[in-house]
Amino acid sequence: MNSERGVDATDARILLALAAQPRATVVALAEQLGLSRNTVQARVARMEQGGALGSFERRIAPNALGHPLTAFVTARVNQRRLAEVSEALAGIAEVVEVFGLSGETDLLVRVVAADAEDLYRIAGQILAVPGIERTATALAMRELVPHRLTPLLRRAAAE
Repeated sequence: MNSERGVDATDARILLALAAQPRATVVALAEQLGLSRNTVQARVARMEQGGALGSFERRIAPNALGHPLTAFVTARVNQRRLAEVSEALAGIAEVVEVFGLSGETDLLVRVVAADAEDLYRIAGQILAVPGIERTATALAMRELVPHRLTPLLRRAAAE
């Protein structure tokens, strides 16, 4: 792997093939890409260990688990309690992602909920976390561009 970017053109080709066929075997990938089985296996293992391949969880739709609503909660946090806040947020099952931000808001918390009442409960849990000073909640009305990396992988594969 390229140490500067983490993924070289061959890695990107492997990732594109996996994105198109996530259940493809190493042998099938090797045949499709014109690479040896050992090369594909070693590169996939290295990308898994290096963090280039994320968890399978990202492919699971929250609505399949009874949580069709997505909301984004922004939070201001007492910076001295950031680690404690992060740990508490990780303890709320409906919190699916938390990002630290620069600027006026400290955190962007992505949550999923069963319905509006459930969202209200979750927002209350977040606000009750010691160290969170203020929150604002925005309901996602519709996903306009789904999570994607294929355009970046295509660019990397072409380099």
